[in-house]
Amino acid sequence: MKPTIAVVEDNPDNRLLVQAILDERYEIIEYESGIAALEGLREVVPDLVLLDISLPEMDGTDVLRKMKEDPRLAAIPVIALTAHAMAGDRERFLGEGFDEYLTKPIVNDELLIEAIERGLASGG
Repeated sequence: MKPTIAVVEDNPDNRLLVQAILDERYEIIEYESGIAALEGLREVVPDLVLLDISLPEMDGTDVLRKMKEDPRLAAIPVIALTAHAMAGDRERFLGEGFDEYLTKPIVNDELLIEAIERGLASGG
């Protein structure tokens, strides 16, 4: 059985790209907003979450905070997949509890897959 990856991303083009890269290796569940993700993650708990930072209604750091407060979701590895790529952003997001940090646009499929594999191996 393939691991389940939740992709929380409001941009349909970015979701399509991630789906194309990961579809053969993983089961993909997609959410367009943080609120939808929190509701869905409680119903189908994934093995890992790819979480955009800039989301409508609730940003990715708030989603991560809510996940960490929920015993069923707290141990899930979460990778920040974001366009926030200024100096200090990586350290800031890792400091907020993300397990990995990757920038968009995705230019190297292997970096994404390697980050996911590290997250899955950590077991949350």
